[in-house]
Amino acid sequence: MAADGFGGITMQKAGVDALNHLGYPPYIMPLFGTLKILGIIALWQTKFTGIKEWVFAGMAFTFIGAAHAHCSVNDPLLESVMPVIFLVYLSIVYLFWTKYEKVKNVA
Repeated sequence: MAADGFGGITMQKAGVDALNHLGYPPYIMPLFGTLKILGIIALWQTKFTGIKEWVFAGMAFTFIGAAHAHCSVNDPLLESVMPVIFLVYLSIVYLFWTKYEKVKNVA
């Protein structure tokens, strides 16, 4: 997400080409890139757990939307499956984080 966020902020050519291929306007790249970087920062902070919940949800929506977009334009299977793999990884991280928060609050 950090690399994609940086690429969006700097309007990298590969990102512009990908958005054009998927049918999205390139002018959303800096907005989404900034939000991804802010999301990474929010995940690093330890004070506001509610914000982390929103970041996990936002990232999940991003991966689900990416998988749907790639399927919609009949991209190769790997391009459609990769966001789902990232979603599974995100879900595992979220599960461990919530378990850690419960243990931390009990101790």
